[in-house]
Amino acid sequence: MATGRVLKRIIVGRAMRSDKLHETLLPKRIALPVFASDALSSVAYAPDEILLTLGLAGGAYTLTHSWQIALAVVGVMAVVVASYRQNVHAYPSGGGDYEVASVNLGPRAGLTVASALLVDYVLTVAVSVSSGVQNAASSFSFVRGHEAAVAVGIVVLLTAMNLRGVRESGAAFALPTYLFMFAVIGMAITGFVRQATGTLPDAESAGLTVVPEEGYESLGSLALAFLLLRAFSSGCAALTGVEAISNGVPAFRKPKSRNAATTLLMMGTIAVTMLLSMVALSRMTGVHFAEDPSTQLLRDGVPVGEDYVQDTVMGQVSKAVFDGFTPGVVIVSAVTGLILFLAANTAFNGFPVLGSILARDGYLPRQLHTRGDRLAFSNGILILAGAACVLIIAYDAEVTRLIQLYIVGVFVSFTLSQIGMVRHWNRHLRTERNASARARMRRSRIINAIGGVICGMVLVVVLITKFIHGAGYAVAAMAFLYWVMTKIHNHYERVSAELAVSEAEADHNRLPSRVHAIVLISKLHKPALRALSYARATRPNRLEAITVDVDPAETAALQRDWDARGIPVPLTALDSPYREIIRPIVEHIKSLRSDNPRDVVVVYVPEYVVGRWWEQILHNQSALRLKTRLRFMPGVMVASVPWQLRSSAGQEPVLSGPAPGDVRRGE
Repeated sequence: MATGRVLKRIIVGRAMRSDKLHETLLPKRIALPVFASDALSSVAYAPDEILLTLGLAGGAYTLTHSWQIALAVVGVMAVVVASYRQNVHAYPSGGGDYEVASVNLGPRAGLTVASALLVDYVLTVAVSVSSGVQNAASSFSFVRGHEAAVAVGIVVLLTAMNLRGVRESGAAFALPTYLFMFAVIGMAITGFVRQATGTLPDAESAGLTVVPEEGYESLGSLALAFLLLRAFSSGCAALTGVEAISNGVPAFRKPKSRNAATTLLMMGTIAVTMLLSMVALSRMTGVHFAEDPSTQLLRDGVPVGEDYVQDTVMGQVSKAVFDGFTPGVVIVSAVTGLILFLAANTAFNGFPVLGSILARDGYLPRQLHTRGDRLAFSNGILILAGAACVLIIAYDAEVTRLIQLYIVGVFVSFTLSQIGMVRHWNRHLRTERNASARARMRRSRIINAIGGVICGMVLVVVLITKFIHGAGYAVAAMAFLYWVMTKIHNHYERVSAELAVSEAEADHNRLPSRVHAIVLISKLHKPALRALSYARATRPNRLEAITVDVDPAETAALQRDWDARGIPVPLTALDSPYREIIRPIVEHIKSLRSDNPRDVVVVYVPEYVVGRWWEQILHNQSALRLKTRLRFMPGVMVASVPWQLRSSAGQEPVLSGPAPGDVRRGE
C-alpha cells in the first residue's frame, strides 16, 4: 500500500459504505455541540465587541449602556430562534434559508442567500479560531506574537477531524462544548453569589480610566444614537450560527424536525443565559475595554503604554470571579479557547452541506456533491478550510478587524428566509381548510413576519454602521460569489441543452455508415502487434496502419519488416518534410472524415504502462499530444492499447483505491 494511502487512512479512517449513512445521524446530545457551538461560543467575543464600541466614547457609556445593548441583542435572538423553529418544521430537507428563499422568493433570492451564507461560514471559521487563539494567549504567553500561525494550525486540525465524518467530529467536540457551558454558567453563579455577599473584587482594568477617541469627546443625540446602533450591530455577532440547525436537519435522528426544533430552543436558552451573565458580570466588576488600550486606558492620568496587555472580557471577569483560585481562571481560559476553536465546526458542517445542495442545483461544481470516504462532503470541507486560512493570514488573526466583515451575511439570510416563510404560510393558507391547522399557520406567519421585520432592521443598521469598517468587503465577496454561481449555472444549463437528445436523434438503431480503423505504428514491436490484433478483432469496415515518414531509412526498414512478416494490414507512410508527427496524422484523419462524413474513425494508440513517475516523462508524450488534438474532432474516437512494462508490476494495489464518486455510487 502506498504511503499516501496509509497516511490518508490514519487521518481520515476506513472508508464507509453508502448504506451506513444512517449510522452517522446525530442524537440531540451530540447535535447540540455540533450545530450550536458557534452560537454558544459568541459569548466569548460578543461582549468584547459591545464594550469595545461603547468604549470609543469613554468608560461612562460602557457602564450605562452595555446592559441595554445586551437586552436588545437577546430580544433579537429570541425572535430569530422562534422563527427558525418554524423553518425546521416546514423545510426539513437541509436546504435551510437557501431552500426557503428559492421556493418562495425565486432562484435569485435563493442565490443571494446562498452567497451570503457561504461568505459567513468562511468568516465563522476565521473569527472563531482567531478569537480562540487570542483567549488562549491570555493564559499561555508563548502564543502571543504567533496568533496567525497557531490559528492556521488549528484550522488544519479541525479539517482533519471533520474529514473523519460528522458523527466522529461531533463526539470529539461534545465534551469541550459541555465543559464550556458548565464553566461559564458556574462562573456566573459564583460571581452573582460573591456579588450578593459583597466579596466580588473589581476587574484588573476597573481602576483605569477610558478616554474617548478623537472625535468622540462630546456626542450629540444623533451621534450617540449612531454609536449605540454600532454597538448593537457588533453585539449581534451573538446570533451567528443560529441558522446552522435549519441547514443540518437531515443530520438529526428521527423525528428530525422535532429534534432539530428542540435543539434550537436549547441552544437559544443557553446562549441568552450566558450572554446576559457575562455582560452583567462585566458591569459588576467594572471591566474597561478599549480598541487602543495603550493610549485610551489611563492609570492616574497617564496612558498605560505599549507594555500593557489587555485581556478579553471573559479573561478579566474570570480573574475577578476566581480571585485567589487560579485553577478556575485556567479552566475558563482553556475551555473558552476550545469552544471558540470548535465553534468553527458549525461552519464545517454547514458549508459542505450547502455546497452540496448548490452543486446538485448546478450553481457550484458537481464535485462538491460527492461524498468522501467517511460519507462527509470532503471537497467542501477542504475549500472552506483553505478560504478561512487565507483570511486568517491576511488579517493576522485579529478578531477586531475580522469581526467587521462578519454578521452581514447571516442577517441577509435571516431576512430573506423570514420573508420567504411569510409567503410560504400565505400559499398554504389559500388551500388549507382545517380550522386548527389554519390557526397554527397564522401564528407561525406572525412569528416569521416579526422575525423578518426585525432582521431587516438589524441588517440596515449593520450595513450603515459597519460598511466603511469592513462590511463592504463582505458585500463585495457575496456579489462576486453570486456572479460566479450564476456563470456556473449558465454553463451547466448550456451543456445540458446541447447534450439533450431530440426526437430525431432518439433512434437507437441509427449507426454510422462505416467504421474506419487506424493503428498508429512507430516501430514493429509487441505493443504495435497487440494494437493490430485488437483492431482486427473489432472487425472494422476498413483497417489500415499508418506511420509518419520522419526518417526515410527507418521508414523503409519498417516497410521491409512489415512485408517480411506478412501482416495482412496495409501500412501507409505519411510524408512529413518538416519532421512533424502529430500534424500529418491529424490531416490524414481529417481527409478521411471529409470524404465520408458519416464514417466513424477509430484510432488505436499503443501506449506503455509504467510504474515510476519519471518513466512517464520518458514515454507516451507523442501519444498524449495526439489524443489531446483528436478529442476536438467530431466522429473520431481514440482507443488506448496498453502494454505493461515490468516496472508496472505490483502497482495495482496502489491504484485500486476508490475514485471520486465511488462512495456516492455505492461502489
